[in-house]
Amino acid sequence: MISDELKETIGRIKAQGKMSFLESATEEQIAKFERENDVRLPEKYKEWLQYSDGGDLYLPAGVQLCGVAHKPLIDLEDYDRPDDNFIVVGALASGAPVLFKKNEEKFFIYDHESQELDDELTYDNFFALINDLYDLLGIGE
Repeated sequence: MISDELKETIGRIKAQGKMSFLESATEEQIAKFERENDVRLPEKYKEWLQYSDGGDLYLPAGVQLCGVAHKPLIDLEDYDRPDDNFIVVGALASGAPVLFKKNEEKFFIYDHESQELDDELTYDNFFALINDLYDLLGIGE
């Protein structure tokens, strides 16, 4: 089920640039991914996956997101992260990974060159991240 908050977010991002949404993942596919990989995905990210299992946002300068059932898939072995407590779920066109910390709702953009998390690029949840990407990527300038 898509919440009003996600509907608002989808409407906002569709109005801001070219998007490539993928087929949705089912609750069963998401649960299977979590079970098989012994990981709990953030709730708002799971809600997003039920709308679009990955995809590309804010093209051409945007972000590619990974899914659980359709390629590109989340790679739990992606090493472009601070440590094993983080899971990479996508990347900006610059190559900077989009990730979350295991068992938390917060999302981050990781500066792989400095190998640091920037407090200004920390988001309370997945919707906050994708709502901020438009400004972050400088598309509106």
